[in-house]
Amino acid sequence: MSPYANWPRPPACLPHDQLDIPPNGARIAVAGLVLVRQRPGTAKGVIFITLEDETGISNIIVWRKMYERFRRAVIAGRALKVTGRVQRESGVTHVIAEQIEDISHMLDDLVRPEPTRAAYQP
Repeated sequence: MSPYANWPRPPACLPHDQLDIPPNGARIAVAGLVLVRQRPGTAKGVIFITLEDETGISNIIVWRKMYERFRRAVIAGRALKVTGRVQRESGVTHVIAEQIEDISHMLDDLVRPEPTRAAYQP
């Protein structure tokens, strides 16, 4: 069973395997576990984040201005919801971040055991 089978999907988020559907420049939201954060010294303050959901991965670009605005979520978030614009270039799809929300609290629902019917007493 997939580790994401019981993940409560954040509302209005596009699964990563559907990022090829919206047109270039469309405003979308994606959510997932943070796999990688990269801040290359040659990238002039740009941060690259790789998110994973149950359908695949997405590449997020966080420009310096957005990083300064959403710094806490970018640094500390284990799971993020990112709203931004789809950018396709040379066969690669990225999401240019406009809003970043730390949704790490949703991970608690993955480890919480589901109540059994026997334990339920109305």
